Amino acid sequence: MARVTLKGSERSPIPGSRIVAPAAADERLEVTVLVRRRRQQELHEHIAALDAGRRVSSLTREEFAQRHGADAADLKAVSSFAQEHGLAVVQTHAARRTVVLSGTVRQFSDAFSVQLHHCHYDGGSYRGRSGAIQLPTELDGIVVAVLGLDNRPQAKAHFRVHPNAAAATSFSPLQVAALYGFPAGSGEGQCVGIIELGGGFKPADLQTYFSGLGVGSPSVIAVSVDNANNTPTGDSNGPDGEVMLDIEVVGSIVPSAKVAVYFAPNTDAGFLNAITSAVHDTVNKPSVISISWGGPESSWTAQAMTSMDDALQAAATMGVTVCVASGDNGSSDGVSDGADHVDFPASSPFALACGGTTLSGAGSTIRSESVWNDGANGGASGGGESAQFALPSWQANLSITANGGGVSALGMRGVPDVAGDADPQTGYNVRVDGEDMVIGGTSAVAPLWAALVARLNQAAGKPLGYLNPTLYQTPLGFRDITQGNNGDFSAAGGWDACTGMGSPKGSGLAQALG
Repeated sequence: MARVTLKGSERSPIPGSRIVAPAAADERLEVTVLVRRRRQQELHEHIAALDAGRRVSSLTREEFAQRHGADAADLKAVSSFAQEHGLAVVQTHAARRTVVLSGTVRQFSDAFSVQLHHCHYDGGSYRGRSGAIQLPTELDGIVVAVLGLDNRPQAKAHFRVHPNAAAATSFSPLQVAALYGFPAGSGEGQCVGIIELGGGFKPADLQTYFSGLGVGSPSVIAVSVDNANNTPTGDSNGPDGEVMLDIEVVGSIVPSAKVAVYFAPNTDAGFLNAITSAVHDTVNKPSVISISWGGPESSWTAQAMTSMDDALQAAATMGVTVCVASGDNGSSDGVSDGADHVDFPASSPFALACGGTTLSGAGSTIRSESVWNDGANGGASGGGESAQFALPSWQANLSITANGGGVSALGMRGVPDVAGDADPQTGYNVRVDGEDMVIGGTSAVAPLWAALVARLNQAAGKPLGYLNPTLYQTPLGFRDITQGNNGDFSAAGGWDACTGMGSPKGSGLAQALG
């Protein structure tokens, strides 16, 4: 059978990992196959109009599926290929352009000409592969990504627990919203989607927390993706901390909104499927999505980044705003090669990338605000210049300021776009696994901005959707952060690679966005 290499599918081992043994031939797994979309040029034209800040009507989910979902012939071609190799089709979703296949290591190895191994590294073990995936020539151009053969943990949650809550100068989410002057609103008629790649929530904890704030009982539902579920670990310092932080920030600020939490495995396939499930959800229909997970661009395959960026483009076309944490490890993003890195999916131009600040204030008065960088503990606002994504038109003519004073033209997509309180020392009072805690990190900023957008959507009477081009033309909607650095980059007047345009002035944004 003639074969072609699937572009962008090259995979490298996790640094420091080692192959222990070949994966067992009869080990079962599920793999996500993504096919091309219909009328791609038409979609590009729609996206270009959005990028230019022109008013373009959003497509409904049903309209998008009809125009830009997968062609039935392409889905059938993948199903025929699966049948030839003894693979079962678990799920086919035309709007998401996704076919999920099930089979054994032996079957998938034969189908895609790969060798799968069990690998160990300091953080645990995973089923891995190296090199590229091979496709039969009849699928060349039809299949654009094959994800899930390698099941390494793809992303980290970007939250930081304060080790001594009593020593923190912390806030409830409502107090942070008041400091930033969020417009009035309860989120009535809105749905906020939250992506989670592990952990879970306990309804009793949520009831206690929201009751303590006097905001009622927000509607919180769990949505299973790829067989993952709401599964609390009982470890408040583990992924439960991320899940509860996200829900409690959103639910307290917009208590009348529905909160849909999409639980998926922490793999590249799981992450993509969680996003596409939320974006194309015709039942819950989130108008805003919050993502507090990610990893350095260098840890992703090109096919995975392209696929997820494409999913965020679809969200923009359907009027869905996607808020993403920019990372908690400063300008290096936790990579130890001495270079600068940014976090993905925050670095997608179709994500509203959310950086972090240290906030001091009371009531509705901010006393001071600077870049979050706690130095000794290593936590700092993620930000810098993408190595993957070109400079968007709405970031043209911006400059990036080095820590030390050097200024150069921004040449690629700059991260973040916006910012908010993220320092654990000035963090958020939350409840996790029966314990009252203080948590910070840019993980808190993504749901904070998602809740703000939900209030703005309610006030506007419609989803505001893809906000990036508009926000860069709305400087009066931001408190410009000019003090501090995140390692190699420094805060500066206007946009910077630590806090973007700055933290929100809710009333200014409400006025500018109508």
